Amino acid sequence: MAGPGPGRPRTRPDRIVADKGYSARAFRSYLRRRGIKATIPERTDQLAGRRRRRERPCGFDRASYRRRNVVERCFHRLKQWRGIATRYDKRPDRYLAAITLASTLIWLDT
Repeated sequence: MAGPGPGRPRTRPDRIVADKGYSARAFRSYLRRRGIKATIPERTDQLAGRRRRRERPCGFDRASYRRRNVVERCFHRLKQWRGIATRYDKRPDRYLAAITLASTLIWLDT
């Protein structure tokens, strides 16, 4: 994760893409304070409250939320491997090796 110049590598993301479980007001305000854009759909009760208070709904980028599905499907395919799903390997280097091997085999399969 090396950047274009010297110094510490960047650790703050530009955008967070999450599901409706992370749609709380406190979570959104935390992201806003840190300057991170949020792509989180609002729950229906939150939308109803906004309509009742005559507020506009939060901005929601559908295109970036749809790309989230690719990551979710990747996790699903990795969880088909029993050793990865239950994490039999307790050492981080061996667990990373198992994920790398499974990812390579999934990539070759498609």
